[in-house]
Amino acid sequence: MLRQRRRRSPAGRWKRATDLAGPIAGGATRRGAVLDNLDLIADLDLGEAFGWSGATLHGYILSNQGGAPNDFAGTLQGVDNIEVGRQGVRLYELWIDAPLGERGSLLAGLYDLNSEFYANDAAGLLVAPPFGIGSELAATGVNGPSIFPSTALSVRFNYDFDSGYLRAAVLNARAGVPGDPGGVDLALEDGALLIAEAGRGDDSGKIALGVWRYSRDQDDIRDLAPGGDPVKRVAQGGYLLVERVLGGDDDARQTTGFVRLGLSDGRTSPFRGGWQAGVLIERVFEGRPDSALSVGVQRGVLSSRMKDLMSVGGVDAAAAESGFEITYSDRLTDRISIQPDLQVVFDPGGDRAAETVVVAGVRLTIELLR
Repeated sequence: MLRQRRRRSPAGRWKRATDLAGPIAGGATRRGAVLDNLDLIADLDLGEAFGWSGATLHGYILSNQGGAPNDFAGTLQGVDNIEVGRQGVRLYELWIDAPLGERGSLLAGLYDLNSEFYANDAAGLLVAPPFGIGSELAATGVNGPSIFPSTALSVRFNYDFDSGYLRAAVLNARAGVPGDPGGVDLALEDGALLIAEAGRGDDSGKIALGVWRYSRDQDDIRDLAPGGDPVKRVAQGGYLLVERVLGGDDDARQTTGFVRLGLSDGRTSPFRGGWQAGVLIERVFEGRPDSALSVGVQRGVLSSRMKDLMSVGGVDAAAAESGFEITYSDRLTDRISIQPDLQVVFDPGGDRAAETVVVAGVRLTIELLR
């Protein structure tokens, strides 16, 4: 399973999500797992504190505990965006964002690239990890890129135009934060991940194009040099995001659709590319302003090298692992919300012979100091 992704909620200062999820059809076994995710977030206005006008200090502590439902589901891309490979408490983000002129800003520190890159709001309710960041990028790097649950030292530049933006970042290619084995990597021996995104939009929608590349060649996932070490290859890719309001407005039921497409070099990642599409319906029921329904479909296309490796292991490799998700969220109280979720994964694990997996789950979220 890939390293997971989970975008932060800008509104939550203290937020706890507890999930119960597991396969109810297909998979290695029909069992459920309980996962727990706790966010502790604090921002300091450096203008008010020290006279540094427009600058912000941001701190984010993250705690993840519990089980791993994907161990039972057996997918390549995961089924729950708060599942982690190693439980524990981490200093997830710590950065300063300061203005550069009237429209620019510069951020430096431990930073989640998926909080601003390869992200769109209409996909934010969906639980499956591919709806957060494309698997063709999430599966790259020495130990995964600077995304949930481990970020990396980064520098990000942003410039806003009248109806658009240009954003670029340089991130350490080896992720690691206090709470991870070895902590923050200061040697920078593995090079950097370079990423840029340009977008244009307004209240009715958004379109954005992004590109990324590692400064140092990465290991080919299949080919070996004469000495037995992996051949080094250029690791790069790009993505396109489109989001559009399809009906309604902010004061009534509103439907927003999205489409995303990502591609990679296909030699240093198990995925050649993928796509995701879906809709988000907000204020589903009159009189329940926090009700929201989202439906999404996704497909992670396997690279030819990945399929070759699987075939050598006796697996009838599929062209892709695909999934469908439907989820609904609503508030029980001002601070507590509940979100049942249902996912169907086709060709799980990239195995054409594997039984289709159906995963059911429910998320309970508690927010304080919003």
